[in-house]
Amino acid sequence: MKKQNAEMEAKLQQSSKTCKLSGMEIKFLYDMLELWVKKFVPHLLELEQEGSSTEMPEYTDTGDTLGLVKEAGEDYTTDKAAESRECDMTGKRAESAQYIPGTVPANRNYKDTVFSLLCRDKKNLLEMYNAMNGSNYTEVEELQIATLESAIYMGFKNDVAFLIGNYLNLYEHQSTWNPNMPLRNLLYIANEYQMLIEEKSLFSSSLQKIPTPKFVIFYNGKRKIEEKVLLKLSDAFEVSTTDPELELKVTALDINVGRNRELMEKCRILNEYSEYVACVRRYAEKLSLGEAVPKAIEECIHKGILSDFLRKQRAEVISVSIFEYDKEAEEAKLRKAEYEFGVEEGEKIGQELFAKLASKLIHDGRVDEVIKAAEDHEYRDNLYREYQL
Repeated sequence: MKKQNAEMEAKLQQSSKTCKLSGMEIKFLYDMLELWVKKFVPHLLELEQEGSSTEMPEYTDTGDTLGLVKEAGEDYTTDKAAESRECDMTGKRAESAQYIPGTVPANRNYKDTVFSLLCRDKKNLLEMYNAMNGSNYTEVEELQIATLESAIYMGFKNDVAFLIGNYLNLYEHQSTWNPNMPLRNLLYIANEYQMLIEEKSLFSSSLQKIPTPKFVIFYNGKRKIEEKVLLKLSDAFEVSTTDPELELKVTALDINVGRNRELMEKCRILNEYSEYVACVRRYAEKLSLGEAVPKAIEECIHKGILSDFLRKQRAEVISVSIFEYDKEAEEAKLRKAEYEFGVEEGEKIGQELFAKLASKLIHDGRVDEVIKAAEDHEYRDNLYREYQL
């Protein structure tokens, strides 16, 4: 048995070298291995002692697998026995995780964020929409969830999509600045429209109407940006044009504390969410995330910040907050490493280029210019152009 466990661990270590797994994913796999050993090895030992077959008994999806994953600290599975989620725009129902009536069901194909948990409640979505559009919708029934069944599409997720008043709204939270959101939203909205018109004919002589899209990013990263930024698909075009034949615009709103005050005054849920994030970050500067998040939740409940939400979903909020901010820290480390690698590579290329220039100058009897080129970058650039380097 020990030999089998050792072989399994060796294979896992080999896989971690050949596969592009993050540190968190590798840790998760090790946790799963440890739980597997704790739960099933005693059973196998009993079978061995009784002289029975040591094959693992067939295991059906009765919740045991889900339990293992939860114990490992991640919720990567879908409870197929759960209630069906809200009807999508075509009237079809799909299997999903169990949810509380009146809320937007969570899709477990990606790791939730606190923002996406808040968006499960249609009242919160309605409040955000009214605050940003100057409307005053009051009935949650007027809001129809349209988030794609698979929350991961083309390698990325969308927090929530919903229909209201002939508008298709795509809301997403970002803690890391990403200028590629127009392109990502283009791919996503194309799939949304395909779902909308799948039973209609595009070869009809009549014009097929589609809901007007609105794309909004709620940004609360540490990088400083303008309070409101308009990202355009045309900015990514290889050839710039003043009148692009294809365009998609995404509005990015900075929702950090103290930013977009007018919007925050109109939208209690966004304002309190920004205060919660600031509270977590403040504690995380001095404590581990495992200590910082519970303390931040206690403080926010005491101050009436998202108090009902945090009381009802404390355990899930702790789990997703730790994952979310740990992921944010990992991404920051990755960006720093990429930058340092870029600087190092740039210096290496620069050194090789200058070596070629120096060789040509010496060959042409212009030795004195080598030192001048090393000290004067403008003069050096002129020499690069002269020698077509």
